[in-house]
Amino acid sequence: MTLTGALTGCGAVGLGQDNEVTLRVVAADYGDNPQNSSAGWWKDLATGFEAANPGVKVEVTVLSWSEVDAKVAEMVAAGKAPDIAQIGAYADYAADGKLYSADELLSVRTEADFLAPLADAGTIERVQYGMPFVASTRLLFYNKKLFADAGITGKDDAMDDAKGGDKDKQWAPKTWGDLEAAAKKLKAAGVQTPFAVPLGREEAQAETMMWLLAGGGGYTDADEKYALDSPANVKTVGWLRDTLQGQGLTGPVEPAKLNRQAAFDAFSRGEVGMLNGHPTLMKQAEAKGVSYGMVPLPTVDGEPRSAMGVADWVMAFKNGHRTESGKFLDHLYAAENVTKFTGKYGLLPVTTSGYRAMEAGTGGSDPRLRTFLQALPNSRLYPVNKKSWAGVSEEIKQRIGTALQPAPASPARTLEELASAARAADAG
Repeated sequence: MTLTGALTGCGAVGLGQDNEVTLRVVAADYGDNPQNSSAGWWKDLATGFEAANPGVKVEVTVLSWSEVDAKVAEMVAAGKAPDIAQIGAYADYAADGKLYSADELLSVRTEADFLAPLADAGTIERVQYGMPFVASTRLLFYNKKLFADAGITGKDDAMDDAKGGDKDKQWAPKTWGDLEAAAKKLKAAGVQTPFAVPLGREEAQAETMMWLLAGGGGYTDADEKYALDSPANVKTVGWLRDTLQGQGLTGPVEPAKLNRQAAFDAFSRGEVGMLNGHPTLMKQAEAKGVSYGMVPLPTVDGEPRSAMGVADWVMAFKNGHRTESGKFLDHLYAAENVTKFTGKYGLLPVTTSGYRAMEAGTGGSDPRLRTFLQALPNSRLYPVNKKSWAGVSEEIKQRIGTALQPAPASPARTLEELASAARAADAG
């Protein structure tokens, strides 16, 4: 779906009649149909800003996610960069010197309001260029009916039942051993896919990172250098291959060929016992009548570790409208505007004020999002501040699934080859 065209404003870029400034904004659409397009939110945002800032018009173009990044790249290459872009990555433009820094744009109050891990992810050589727009984290979803049919309950249910307690207690796995035990029971009960592990190209980089973090590793080390072949990562991928896939617990479609949306669809049909999911799965499962539970992702040994966070980005190009762009961004990040957007689309706020509003239950957000919200302040994001990340992410999408294939495929060898390519790209 494509939604283009100005939402408000008139005139050419730069100074129009009576020295009026027109800001051009390009943004991604978070809606899944024309009725809930985010174009409406941007229109309201622009209207409110224009009313408070006479002499500045805001012209917004909203495009689908399938084309917005490429469209902005085309505009930049043609020397017609927008003043502000809300897209998926910023590092290339920052490295080429095309962006204003956050401290050149924002008020001190706005700049200080970003949640720390998100602000850090927008930083290159200690200067913030990428401003987070919205965020999300992941939880482990499980099908309550399939669990009940397989006899899987909360760890302390027997004691609780004896005391007359809650018989519908939430399943609470802590370790990968807990996942394995549950998956085996589901398989024995005839569940088609006990644990879906989508490592197909659609979003393999996300699924991989979730597991690597839970195993004590990640894409980068403490010095932010690529470390895909770390011992912890090798053990994690080996466990996925030998324990989950090797015991037939990942279902009829091998992880390398399973895309994320296909896994979500199968969960919503009641065919999957467990999978890692984000907030959009809630509505999808409910629409199909699936009763589910959500818990934090277990770790290899039960010790708490950072969860994966994902953010989309706002950036301002050096078009000579620094002051006007900064004022508009201060308006964008006002708490009431942040919570209105995140509440509408089931996403997480990127500011402390927005976080507190959602935590307090204000702003109209789904209260179930608070479970996702709790993981955000200590989350780890993709290394989006590396210019090489886009290429490295694509390599992971194409190759990580092969690491789970039977011998002679080798998790260690695949990770070593990915790490070598990542380091070369980073050096280049």
